[in-house]
Amino acid sequence: MCIERVFLGGRLVDNLNIFWHNGKVEYKDRCKHLKQKGMVLWFTGLSGSGKSTIAVQVEKELYKKGFVTYLLDGDNVRYGLNSNLGFSNEDREENIRRIAEVSALFKDAGLITLVSFISPFRKSREFAKQKIGSITFVEIYVKADVETCAKRDPKGLYKKVKKGVIKNFTGISSPYEEPENPDILLDTRELSVEEAANKVIKFVLNKQR
Repeated sequence: MCIERVFLGGRLVDNLNIFWHNGKVEYKDRCKHLKQKGMVLWFTGLSGSGKSTIAVQVEKELYKKGFVTYLLDGDNVRYGLNSNLGFSNEDREENIRRIAEVSALFKDAGLITLVSFISPFRKSREFAKQKIGSITFVEIYVKADVETCAKRDPKGLYKKVKKGVIKNFTGISSPYEEPENPDILLDTRELSVEEAANKVIKFVLNKQR
């Protein structure tokens, strides 16, 4: 008998009817075929910190260098896979759990996957790291204080928060737990998009050797 622990209704339960199916092509085979190491670049930070802008630039430059990449953006994923989730703490955790599972599969496919999610809770990011694997998981903290992000306000979200239109907003009415020891720290109050992207690319190239 094979007992698997699966999520059902937001909690782990025993399931006696689910079995992991192994194929004949493994992670190392896909990496060899693509001539790269599959890995996940996990961008975390407040809304307006510059996560998506930097991730887009990093993907563009890696693509130009011949790497096979894919970008998973928080807003884009909420259009489909996570469209049924709200912004309660429980839904935020489930949002990250799902994207961690997807990212782990993309990594296993040999892709360099860029994940741009606020991912406010440390335990959720730690889950992602454990699921993906510490060697292939790169935590990138895109740092900017709330005041700076509110001034930028590229999506007009902070204005809506101020008017009371948006509730439970990360960094204001909902907590953001800063990474304690990120693999890469990008302080966008000091770095330009190009400078931040180059810092990430340099890190990735060293990992790919």
